[in-house]
Amino acid sequence: MTPALTTPVATERLPFTLAVGDGIVTVGSCFADEMASRLADGGFSVEKNPFGTLYNPASVAVALDYLIDDRKITASDLVQHDGLWHSWYHHGSFSRPSADECLEVCNAGINMAHKALADARLLMVTFGTAWVFELSGQRPGDAKIVSNCHKLPSDRFIRRLMTVDEIVAMWTALLDRLHAFNPQLSVLFTVSPIRHMADGAHGNQLSKSVLLLAIDRLSALNPQSSISYFPAYEIVLDELRDYRFFASDMTHPSELAADIVYDRLEQCCMSPATRQLAHNNRKAARRSRHIPLR
Repeated sequence: MTPALTTPVATERLPFTLAVGDGIVTVGSCFADEMASRLADGGFSVEKNPFGTLYNPASVAVALDYLIDDRKITASDLVQHDGLWHSWYHHGSFSRPSADECLEVCNAGINMAHKALADARLLMVTFGTAWVFELSGQRPGDAKIVSNCHKLPSDRFIRRLMTVDEIVAMWTALLDRLHAFNPQLSVLFTVSPIRHMADGAHGNQLSKSVLLLAIDRLSALNPQSSISYFPAYEIVLDELRDYRFFASDMTHPSELAADIVYDRLEQCCMSPATRQLAHNNRKAARRSRHIPLR
């Protein structure tokens, strides 16, 4: 008998079913962008990372609070550095030469995503790390977790690992707000399989463990079918588990690995007819960009 060369990760049917055209909002790490791009090519109405790439649960939660309220970024949320104005809550792709330009692009994105979230069928949340940077120099008890340090000096920040209890408390309240804002919304949690090796192998594992434990606790506290988990992390790290499935930096999954994870996601939340239609749409989208078809 030929021995099995993989350890398959079981994936269960998710408690929601997507149809082409459904609204989807993705927030979180750059792996969320990988899934969002494939969903958009498949014909779904996708709002992708309206704050840019976010890695930790606190920053993702702050972004969603802004989207629910359609709250505006103000001048007090900005910092100037290296000739650009930056938002503490946004990725560097939103930075601009003037404060007014930065506010305009940040708030336009929030307004658009507020409307998308109100109509969405699915919110896909991808946590990347439990390590956070808090802006120092604040009053005691008034520290602010930032989404991006924007290359400011390290002595401006305190780096720490979030706790499971901290994440659960923050997200329990947020999930209640999301359900009140959009009762039809399903929330799908994933953990990014991208390894943050700047933390060291052990630090990365500690971080991922905190994220997995927090999501498991949230799922137990919210047994309603609107909250679920998809094992993207486990598929890449346990089932594929081979450097052939990683990019040249050996930390990011390759395009093939992302395709495999996306295919498994489709199997869990789409009918065969929807999968076929989405596949045809993706082929047409690739053809339009002159990307060789697989």
